[in-house]
Order: sequence, then structure tokens, then C-alpha cells
Amino acid sequence: MSSKTRVHVMRHGEVHNPEGVLYGRLPGYHLSERGRAQAQAVADSLANNDIAVVIASPLERAQETATPIAHYHGVSLGTDEDLIESANYFEGKRMSPGDGVWRHPKVWWQVRNPLTPSWGEPYRVIAARMSAAVDRARLKAEGHEAVCVSHQLPVETLRRFMQGTRLAHDPRRRQCNLASLTTFTFDGDRLVDVSYSEPAAGL
Repeated sequence: MSSKTRVHVMRHGEVHNPEGVLYGRLPGYHLSERGRAQAQAVADSLANNDIAVVIASPLERAQETATPIAHYHGVSLGTDEDLIESANYFEGKRMSPGDGVWRHPKVWWQVRNPLTPSWGEPYRVIAARMSAAVDRARLKAEGHEAVCVSHQLPVETLRRFMQGTRLAHDPRRRQCNLASLTTFTFDGDRLVDVSYSEPAAGL
């Protein structure tokens, strides 16, 4: 058995969201037709990989993104609560930090400190739970590969934490597009490489 283990942390595909709200952890948000095509494109791109474990956030869009990957490799789809979307004060609203919220004095308190961030789950908490989820996936897939499907901010925060860079960041500069893969390669329990790819680019 190889000593190398790869954990692909994937952002879910596009979501059907005609109201344009920040859906966060709200139930009932499913992949759009484009999102389903993105999920299948990633599953196709991983067809020849040694995928032994597939785990997703409990939210519908993550479960639906992970399903074709698990199906192709004949593994059961696991769920890890630690892969869930970050908590956010603006959940269910049509505004979010960086999206004109300063025009609304009633929410100024929530956006007072982007370094924490003050509007939601602290970056350090996201980093801790995401790194714990990746570690569990690594152990389950030891010597093989795992796929963990999560959400944009948790994936971005995880990558920054694993690479030892600042957790606070400009949301417009995240390296985490829809259905993208951030791949962590381990030699034993030691991280040896981080890479990024977009198998569904163009869809």
C-alpha cells in the first residue's frame, strides 16, 4: 500500500437559487441543472483515480454533488457535520458582506470586524473543524484517495490554514470556484502538497 494519501476537498456545484439569497445552512437548496452537470464532470474526471472514501456536508447541494462520485467508485456516501457551510448572520437575506451592506445601518454591527469575521462563524473555528474532517478522511482512505464535498468559505479557510497563511481574506479573491478541487497530498500524516483544479470549468 502506498504511503501517500490524497484528500480532494471539493466545493459543491451551482445551486438553484432564483431568490438570490445567501442560503447558508438553510435546507431545501438543491443543485441546478448546471450544478448537476458540474458534479458529473468532476466524477468523470476522477474516474481513474483511486477513490476509496467519499464524504459530504449534510446539506443537500453537497450530498447531490458527491453522489455521482460515490456511485462511480462503488462506495457508500458518508456525511461529516464538520464539512457544513459556515454560520452567517446574513443567512436567508439578499445581502452579504462585501455586497453593499454598508448602505444598511441596521447591520453595521455585524460587519464591524471582517478579520473575525463579526458576521458569522470565526475563521479559526471553521479551520479547526475542516482540518479535523480532512484528518478523519485521510485516515479512512489511508494509502488511497478521499473526496470531501464542502462549501466555498470552509474550503478556502481550510486551504489557508493548511498552508499557514492568514485566515482573514478578501472574498473576491478566493481560489474556490464552483465544483473545484483543492487537493491535499499526505505522506503518512505529513502534508506534502496542495494543488487546485477545476474539472468542470466551462460548464
